[in-house]
Amino acid sequence: MSSRTVFRTVTVAVAAATLGAGLVSGAQAAAPARARAATEAATVSTAPSVAPGDENPFEWIDLQGLKAERRVMYPAGRPVSYWALVLTDEVAARHYSGGRFFLYAPATGEFGSFLDTDIAVRSVRNPAGVVIADSGFMRSHPRVEVRYGNPDRPKRALTVATATIWM
Repeated sequence: MSSRTVFRTVTVAVAAATLGAGLVSGAQAAAPARARAATEAATVSTAPSVAPGDENPFEWIDLQGLKAERRVMYPAGRPVSYWALVLTDEVAARHYSGGRFFLYAPATGEFGSFLDTDIAVRSVRNPAGVVIADSGFMRSHPRVEVRYGNPDRPKRALTVATATIWM
């Protein structure tokens, strides 16, 4: 793995951790599980902790087999909204066996990462795990592909979705 790929993976993980840490104002009081769950549900429904920007950072990218989607993660029990690219329903419904999904930039041979809850991972087995939240990786490569197969042999893997920036 190149140092650039490691840097991007660490950056995504640190960003997710920073978002979660910034929302936590202190330790939660020890309360019964029911009372805490009711309080969190009321907080989520009445006053969201984060008001994300409405603009989609992926709207200018030509997507095939991918769609932009607003998602929410709950680091430290607080909602954090973010934009991500996920597989379209048609692509995700196909039958896949014997491989892994991974994000690949064919021009440079670099690997991107997927966001699994709040952890950056290099590959996933399930099509629902294809969640691309690293817009920096997407912007730094003119073409990025989601491939399925053996990540150690990316040129032999099946391309299932693409994201292209037209210059």
